[in-house]
Amino acid sequence: MGRFRILTLNNIAPAGLARLPAERFETGSALSDPHAILLRSADLNDLPVPPSLLAVGRAGAGVNNIPLQKMSELGIPVFNAPGANANAVKELVLAAMLLGCRNICQAWHYTEQLSESGEALARAVEAGKKQFSGFELPGRTLGVVGLGAIGVRVANAALALGMKVIGFDPAITVQRAWELDAQVEQAQSVNDVLNHADCVTFHVPLIDATRNLINAERLAAMKDNVVIINFARQGIVDDEAVLAGLDSGKVWSYVCDFPSPQLIAHPRAISLPHLGASTAEAEENCAVMVAGQVRDYLENGVVRNSVNFPQITLPRSGQSRIVIANRNQPDMLGQISHAIGSSGLNICHMQNESRGDLAYTVVDLEQTVPETCSAALRRIDGVLRVRTIDGT
Repeated sequence: MGRFRILTLNNIAPAGLARLPAERFETGSALSDPHAILLRSADLNDLPVPPSLLAVGRAGAGVNNIPLQKMSELGIPVFNAPGANANAVKELVLAAMLLGCRNICQAWHYTEQLSESGEALARAVEAGKKQFSGFELPGRTLGVVGLGAIGVRVANAALALGMKVIGFDPAITVQRAWELDAQVEQAQSVNDVLNHADCVTFHVPLIDATRNLINAERLAAMKDNVVIINFARQGIVDDEAVLAGLDSGKVWSYVCDFPSPQLIAHPRAISLPHLGASTAEAEENCAVMVAGQVRDYLENGVVRNSVNFPQITLPRSGQSRIVIANRNQPDMLGQISHAIGSSGLNICHMQNESRGDLAYTVVDLEQTVPETCSAALRRIDGVLRVRTIDGT
């Protein structure tokens, strides 16, 4: 085919777009019939899916703004950039611990209101000093719920600050487990983390199982004067329960990235305007990572860091390649192989992987694929998408 058309629905860092050379890719915010969409926070949930669409790339980690089920049913992989913004979020969580424990924002606001000078100012400063006394981090216990790229970095950094750390993640990967400092205590449940923590931070996606991880019941079982931090997703913490805890003194402070009128108005809540990954470095890292993944998929059918497709990184061989997305059901490989063999094509290499209800097959062939073969594959019940990639 000619150039791939890449629709950008948000400003994508130039370093990311540079991974899409002009001789192979056309990028822009007003393209029709795109082969791929690159976005950050734009909401795709209620938008029609163009028939031409082959891939979606989210320059970030969360994908709540993308209809994953719909994309899966259409055989469209959704890529994200896990870990690309991890350092940015880690730094903000460390800052949040200090802001929350030392009453820094409240003290700053107090000082901004002072209009005195000379001895009167000095007396007002001393009066404020007494109001905003806090506590130090060493020896305190940080609870980390979610030990992915961000959670592991936060846990290791907290240890370096002299804190004790307890973490929980039932789906921690081998890679993240290797990265995690051996001094991090393994919790057996979310409740185990919450009941031991002086300060708790969340680094999980928002799904049914993670909604309202902090609620009134769990809050009642936590330590007094706990500091709660949420830079993951709105909804993981029940704001009403935390506000009640702030009023009662159960919660020392709440720092989050998701303002609401009630949080903004509360003197012991610090809500920021979604700053978690808002650094030039994080935006560039995310754009570079996701653009590279989308390019590799369009040009080679390779799947890396997809949130709905299984990973396949089979090196190219042969004259052409067929990539097939299908439902994960019995005899699919047999039917696919039969359709290819009946077309007189010889298979060089073949790899099939599955993820839940979805499977993905990559087949390298010694010959160019005729349209009759692609059409035969599309007629197989359960096949969602067939694409031919020519050349090596």
